[in-house]
Amino acid sequence: MRLSIFSTSYKYLAALLLLAGVCQLAYADSSYDAEGKRRAQTAGASLIGQPGPVAILKTVDGEEIDLSQYYGEKPVYLKFWATWCVPCLQQMPGFEKNQQAMGDKIQIIAVNTGFSDDRESVLAYREKHGLSMPIVIDDGRLAANLNLRVTPQHVLIDRSGKIIHVGHLDDQELHDALQKVLAPDAVSSTQPKVAKKAAERVFAVGDHVTGLQVTTIDGVKIELGKTVSGKAQALVFFAPWCESYLAESRPQTSKACLRVRENVETLLKQNKVEWLGVSSGLWAAEDDVLDYQKTTQTKLPLALDAEDALFRAFAIREIPSVVLIDSKGRVSKALGPEDTQLQDAVQSLR
Repeated sequence: MRLSIFSTSYKYLAALLLLAGVCQLAYADSSYDAEGKRRAQTAGASLIGQPGPVAILKTVDGEEIDLSQYYGEKPVYLKFWATWCVPCLQQMPGFEKNQQAMGDKIQIIAVNTGFSDDRESVLAYREKHGLSMPIVIDDGRLAANLNLRVTPQHVLIDRSGKIIHVGHLDDQELHDALQKVLAPDAVSSTQPKVAKKAAERVFAVGDHVTGLQVTTIDGVKIELGKTVSGKAQALVFFAPWCESYLAESRPQTSKACLRVRENVETLLKQNKVEWLGVSSGLWAAEDDVLDYQKTTQTKLPLALDAEDALFRAFAIREIPSVVLIDSKGRVSKALGPEDTQLQDAVQSLR
């Protein structure tokens, strides 16, 4: 009898624990959904009502898409995503369903962020999930124009060429916006006037770094390419979620971020160069960088590159990456996730 009671009680306890685990996961998912929605809405607030971007995009199949040719003709639906993004994966069946149902009435484009992604991964993802809409890989410029802060991030442009929706979820707001732009009486006008943004300077190896400043989360202002001490500089480009979030979806990248952080902690003690950690603004705010600093107990000074301006300035598309700037202010070397000779590269700096 005791064994029977114990067995029943054990099963009951196991069921409760399982239910608690499911509830915890559901809460975590809903929490991420809410935060993603908030960040997308904040990023999109200044875009609503503004003209869509002027850009010529190249698909993974080599075809060109001139976004401006659709303005005044048909709506455009841009979805930013990444192969390592869990909610992107969850939304892909619905995204493909939209393509099948309305692809002839609205130009749907899947915009891979190009952030820690590559063409091979994108092509494999397309085949696995049966995606039929055009797919492009962004170089960071389209993301900058449309204030990309989360993945996925939806940008819906109406027939007149104006942005009417920016969001994160595949929710009723998105579907209402889609129906609105597809309505027979939706606004249609001539192609709107759009202002082109000035080209940004990109610094390559050998270039002298000028005109770049950053403020750390501790309030210290740093001019890149010039130090008070006369030492060289080392910029570590990362994301506070790299080690944790990517542990399952992109384990090699996660391990690389951990490896670089541990190597940097050792190199910091040598006091040979001035170090700075530069966090991407994708899925990251200052609080996230502070949490990362506290959790890892890193001694590396950290700054949030909220709009990824520094990432673009040094053409950084992968994390972790390290850019070394010599004592004369010139870019000496750029190391990516697969480079394991960080210590030797730092030692060779002059």
